[in-house]
Amino acid sequence: MTPFCLTGAMAAEEGEHAGGTPHYPLKHPHNMEWSFSGPVGTYDRAQLQRGLKVYKEVCSACHSMDLVPFRTLTDLGYSEEQVKTFAADYEIEAGPDNDGNMYMRPGIPSDYFPAPFANAEQAAASNNGAAPPDLSLMAKARGITRGFPTFVFDIFTQYQEGGPDYIYSLLTGYEQAPEGVEVPAGGHYNPYFANAAALAMAPPLSDGIVSYEDGSPETVDQYAKDISAFLMWTAEPKLEARKQTGLVVMVFLVILTVLVYLTKKSIYARKPH
Repeated sequence: MTPFCLTGAMAAEEGEHAGGTPHYPLKHPHNMEWSFSGPVGTYDRAQLQRGLKVYKEVCSACHSMDLVPFRTLTDLGYSEEQVKTFAADYEIEAGPDNDGNMYMRPGIPSDYFPAPFANAEQAAASNNGAAPPDLSLMAKARGITRGFPTFVFDIFTQYQEGGPDYIYSLLTGYEQAPEGVEVPAGGHYNPYFANAAALAMAPPLSDGIVSYEDGSPETVDQYAKDISAFLMWTAEPKLEARKQTGLVVMVFLVILTVLVYLTKKSIYARKPH
């Protein structure tokens, strides 16, 4: 998966006023259905495992995930032995040894996902001059703010899926550039990109690129949903615990409000009016 990056200012799609400043994204992200949406939503562990597979087999070739340790994969439903086996598939730089040299060793659960490049300069040189961003917090960093009046309703629906909606829309939203829009060499038109009408990342997904053992469709649409959900988990690994705590607090506040009201009513009932 090549980088989510800006390739230069582009002309807006048809419908923008001539000579006006284009507003990106040109198309608003799709509002998708997610298992983790709403005040009591939870992660779909099977989907997260599929998303991890998509990351490992596609995205990890270019993107790092520096803030995610292997040990947290137990939250996806894997056993400790499975996590150890998964971590051992990666080579981790360690050291120095007794001679002062760094060396490579198999990964262990306490290690973090290694970056595919030694440094940002090497990453940029391998990706048309733009270093691929780290994906650890991408689902929180790329949320698109929804305009009025939608954001007012979001307060009550507790909408927080802007990041996954954006990532899914971007991954499935590549199109042929409309007439009159010039895409620079190495660029790819995508009206869902938040910074311009084109980006350096070529379409990273294609049907059949990743094999699923659970019988899920091996399509671009399914891959995009799975990796988007997985990146929401990497950005919000404690989302379920936070929602459970919030629900308990809300129940407590409701009970407290009722008790305060009944206490006030009881006290003032004995006073002359």
